[in-house]
Amino acid sequence: MNFAALRREPRTTPAHEEHRRAEASAVLSSVSARAAIALHGTPLLLLDPERVRRRYRQLRAALPFVGFHYAVKALAHDAVLDALGQAGCGFDVATGEELALLTRRGVDPSRVIHTHPIKKPAEIADALAAGVRTFVVDNDTEIDKFRGAPADTRLLVRLAYRSPHAKSDLSTKFGVGPFEAAHLVERALAAGVTVAGFSYHVGSQLDDPARFAAAAADTLALMDLLERRLNIQFDTLDIGGGFPASYDEATASIDDVAAALRPVLEPHARRLDIIAEPGRVMVADAMTLVTSVVGLAERDDGRWYYLDDGLYGSYSNVLTEDVHPLVFAERDLVGTEPAGHRWATLAGPTCDSSDVIAREVLLPELRVGDLLISPTMGAYTTVTATRFNGRPFTPVAVVGRAPVTGDMPLPSEVRRVPVG
Repeated sequence: MNFAALRREPRTTPAHEEHRRAEASAVLSSVSARAAIALHGTPLLLLDPERVRRRYRQLRAALPFVGFHYAVKALAHDAVLDALGQAGCGFDVATGEELALLTRRGVDPSRVIHTHPIKKPAEIADALAAGVRTFVVDNDTEIDKFRGAPADTRLLVRLAYRSPHAKSDLSTKFGVGPFEAAHLVERALAAGVTVAGFSYHVGSQLDDPARFAAAAADTLALMDLLERRLNIQFDTLDIGGGFPASYDEATASIDDVAAALRPVLEPHARRLDIIAEPGRVMVADAMTLVTSVVGLAERDDGRWYYLDDGLYGSYSNVLTEDVHPLVFAERDLVGTEPAGHRWATLAGPTCDSSDVIAREVLLPELRVGDLLISPTMGAYTTVTATRFNGRPFTPVAVVGRAPVTGDMPLPSEVRRVPVG
């Protein structure tokens, strides 16, 4: 198969921006959102768990032979965990703290995989005691930590696939090549530890369906080679995450990536347990940030607006993930008054000159107190925020329908999300 031919041409930004504008307008005009803003003020994150459920259903429809485990690190909010748990989704954790979030909510440990390649021995012991049995490793030292583990413990060897076009190329820190992978399988066999298969991650926010397909094909070929060489049988393939979300421009959709993966994976679905660890794509669209203008100034480079959230808070995704959420003024969304527009710089509230959210944003003339709205703020926002300058974490208001009580309307509630 010519995987390079699957690469998609970039789409035009204006149509995507208009789509996001309409989306932000719909969220802002909802009764539950207006009630939450009136009650809690700004900054405020509006979380709709139903959008998380819909995204999970979309993934299941696109790749029905894949078992999905939500990467808790993307957004560790109770409403998200409840929505996905009820929908039948599995979970992917990287720490004991994330596992504890799930066990407190009664999640069966058989639905949990632990994918951090490097773990403290005590953390492994706690996870095993909790009932988790699937772990990821990528070196000799980690394999040795599982000597004497329960007989049903299963390891996945993490492979490295460099993806320089991903926002975060995780293979710079984790994973091994084919030669080292073969050595680790042999090392595990000698230690009496079961290697169930392989794991990899093509990179976070990767807008390249061909890379997903090529990594899957390469891994399957390696599994076949080692099965014949070592006379063993693997039963699990973990294709990781990396499905992109659309921020300031359109990216490959779930269906685009699935179309590239299906012909590679589906022939192996009967004999392999194929799993995935999506995080960002599950929750990015489920949360919207509402901020307000707290100050404005004319500088040498033009108009500056200072907001009550910034890079050290909810916009931490700009700093840590190099993504760029769109920012819309409420004045534009509701169309209450005609206004001229000008290019402006948006800055956060901290006393730090690096706290600049975006430059050259076309906005109407704004006043102190005016609202701005950013969609696609569900992933890597609350979990990477800090309390720099002593500022509190931005609260999260759950809007829409409750994840637990079915059709009962959910009054807006605030849950402060700890740094994760």
